[in-house]
Amino acid sequence: MTAEQPVELQHHEPHDAADAGRLNWLRAAVLGANDGVISVAGLVVGVAGAVAGTDHARSTLLVTGVAGLVAGALSMAAGEYVSVSTQRDGEKALLDKERWELENLPREELEELTQIYEGKGLRRELAEQVAAELTAHDALAAHAEVELGIDPDELTNPWHAAWASMASFTIGALLPVLTILLPSSVNVPVTFVAVAIMLAITGFASARMSDADPRRALLRNVGGGAIAMAVTYAIGHSLGVSV
Repeated sequence: MTAEQPVELQHHEPHDAADAGRLNWLRAAVLGANDGVISVAGLVVGVAGAVAGTDHARSTLLVTGVAGLVAGALSMAAGEYVSVSTQRDGEKALLDKERWELENLPREELEELTQIYEGKGLRRELAEQVAAELTAHDALAAHAEVELGIDPDELTNPWHAAWASMASFTIGALLPVLTILLPSSVNVPVTFVAVAIMLAITGFASARMSDADPRRALLRNVGGGAIAMAVTYAIGHSLGVSV
């Protein structure tokens, strides 16, 4: 940013790495809540269809809902931890390689950075000056950002990802677990409505974060969730009747 830029342009500059990281975690939390509400709603609605009218329907639904919530939350946490740990290991390996190259091939690395800035449209002289000044300030950060797209100070944290996924899944899953415990005359329709509202909220939030059309996101989210619950209820009901 230069001093000559108007104020209105300064407010529309790209966010820094920390802002991008927070946005990624927020997006992951929304998707985790979405997964929680859909998967557990499908599970409890399917079981509700199977145990409707039985003596122990309420306790069966409670056990099913809690088991689905716990298993899903732990599975999400483990999956995110493994996935992000693998990504972090890869980032560390790339940074180690870049450190070695900067230590053993400094001229070649400086020329590589210069050529990258030339490719972005800078004149040769200006590209050399920018590359030299950035290298003198923080060589690893300069090369990692431009060559690898990595901020050495903002590596992904697998524990943050695991806890965020587990918490968001749990929050989303709690809704169908609670609504399915209502009296049997209303529990399934109330669960359908409550889940549809929750999916509309998560669909709208994910669309806003991606600058996408919220109407399409709402249609996909709510429609997909409704189909999942309808299918699982029909299967559960047919199995319950046959048994």
